[in-house]
Amino acid sequence: MTREHIPSAQAAATWSGIAGNMGLAVIKAGVGYMANSKSLLADGLYSASEAGSALAGLFPSKSVCHKSKARRERFKEHSRVARPGISVLLSVLILMGGLQLAISALGSLSGSEPEAPGKSVLLVAVAALAVKEAIFQFQYRFFRKRNQSQALAYAQQHRRALYCSLTVLIGIIGSMAGEETGLSMLLYLDPTAALIASCFVLHKGYRMIVDTVYGSLVQELEQEEASDFKETVQRVYGIITIEHLVAREQEHDVTIELVISVNPRISILEAQEIANRAKTLLLTRFSHVKEVQIQAIPYDPGYPYKSNHELPDHEATLIQ
Repeated sequence: MTREHIPSAQAAATWSGIAGNMGLAVIKAGVGYMANSKSLLADGLYSASEAGSALAGLFPSKSVCHKSKARRERFKEHSRVARPGISVLLSVLILMGGLQLAISALGSLSGSEPEAPGKSVLLVAVAALAVKEAIFQFQYRFFRKRNQSQALAYAQQHRRALYCSLTVLIGIIGSMAGEETGLSMLLYLDPTAALIASCFVLHKGYRMIVDTVYGSLVQELEQEEASDFKETVQRVYGIITIEHLVAREQEHDVTIELVISVNPRISILEAQEIANRAKTLLLTRFSHVKEVQIQAIPYDPGYPYKSNHELPDHEATLIQ
């Protein structure tokens, strides 16, 4: 595993989720608009908001982590907002779209008797729900292998998306049932579901605004404390270098993702013992650190230096 493997793997998983949500958003919105289903249109906007939120989340780590120390200091002094203008723009667009859908849904509820959506709307809603669940399973399994708290946060976000999609599905089925049975009251379930879904969209836009404003504070805290975490880990006997360290603050708790390199000649059990000692030391020394995910990989000095695994047995030593 290279040093760039973990960030690139996470970026790949994030981009796959963005692409999937954008594809679902286009299909839902297009079919909902053509079939006059405001609820499916609102569900499509919520999928777009999820893609926009994930896209905005890619910017803070890049804008902070790739800066030099001097540039980070200037960044802290002159820019209290971590995310770029595109994040704010996406938030405003999502809020405006959610507000417009809410007004349209209220107009349908207060106006003449609405029309029931076609069968194609129901098929698209069911198929989109199945595809969304497949995307969730893929990303959740990926995040669970790397960070349990990150997986739980992602599961909570998916739960809200699931509630939104189920509300829309119930509205579509209820409206179609009203047309079949002649119960005019059931026809109002589709705009009602659209109104509820628009509230989900507005909430998503609000959360993006909050994360945009306060996201920089979390990143600055990570940068300031990263040196303390690294210094503590480097005291552990058997660790050669720290390949990757990311600390994330969630409310008042901190989770740490850490990749260390160890002597390539030791066994897997010995490497795991070293990782466990580092984890215990971090949890003991820092009371606000609640979770530590550590992975140990063989140390590779790279060309032109000779690697430890190329040395004879009597020359192999554990580098400190």
